Amino acid sequence: MGMINNLRRGFAVTLRVMRRTVFGDGLLTTEYPKESRQKPERFHGRHVLNRHPDGIEKCIGCELCAGACPARCIYVRGADNPIDEPVSPGERYGFVYDINMLRCIFCGLCVEACPTEAITMTHLFEMSVTNRDDAIYTKNELLVNPEGIPNHMFTPEQDPMVNLDELKDADGWMRATAPSGRAAYEGIPGWSASAGIGLRPPERGQAGAEVEEDDDD
Repeated sequence: MGMINNLRRGFAVTLRVMRRTVFGDGLLTTEYPKESRQKPERFHGRHVLNRHPDGIEKCIGCELCAGACPARCIYVRGADNPIDEPVSPGERYGFVYDINMLRCIFCGLCVEACPTEAITMTHLFEMSVTNRDDAIYTKNELLVNPEGIPNHMFTPEQDPMVNLDELKDADGWMRATAPSGRAAYEGIPGWSASAGIGLRPPERGQAGAEVEEDDDD
């Protein structure tokens, strides 16, 4: 008898949700891929390697991102900077930089580990491939050009699902975690400027949240 009552309660919940979502105004689904939900600022999508505003690469080939990656999907090999034409501000630069997207879990630990804010995560996640080799992104695809424009393995003509504009939202997650949620850092950028983007405006609203908490106390 108890099992029958549990089934009745379960079906009642299902019917209530169906009436609200199918026949009411509370639709929870979107007609993907015709339309898609707006991604939050801190969305974890495909990675990019950034440059400084003068076009020099931010990556110094320290390999901390590869060491922090729990999926072991990042391979970095550093090389000494040419004395006459340095590639990065440090003594070394990322000579090889590969990410195996088939293994990546998009946790963002590589972004957190990077001391120069070279690697950030974008809003692009439509990256289906039919060839396994195409899922390994090299420095050619990951590094933005000197003007800060991101590169991608496929053009929109080759893959209609690709929205290259989503690659421009490249550091929302890193910027959101930079102040560590402390209201004292509100309005103070905790990151460096990037080529093609400049210095993004800092996040707002942390001081207001703290005031509300104090009022509750």
